[in-house]
Amino acid sequence: MDDRVEVAASVLALLADRTRLSLVERLGRGEADVTTLTEACGAARPSVSQHLAKLRLAGLVTTRKDGRRVVYALGHGHLRRLVDEALNVADHQLRSLPPHD
Repeated sequence: MDDRVEVAASVLALLADRTRLSLVERLGRGEADVTTLTEACGAARPSVSQHLAKLRLAGLVTTRKDGRRVVYALGHGHLRRLVDEALNVADHQLRSLPPHD
């Protein structure tokens, strides 16, 4: 199997989780700490922390320290665009809009 397909399948598998998808969508709008991300996705803080750890281990998000806070960001713009397109597909399905290029 093509290595790119294998890696893409791993990325998509990580994003198949609703909480992780919500976290990546929120981080696509800019950096955020755990408190902000917890509020944005509506999950419990321990759960958010575990999901962020998985995304970080996969190299999809990065961290930096800001005083005592840990601030999360997307690892690259491709991920933001991927999630944006997935949400556009969902939007079209929910609104019964015709597909387009």
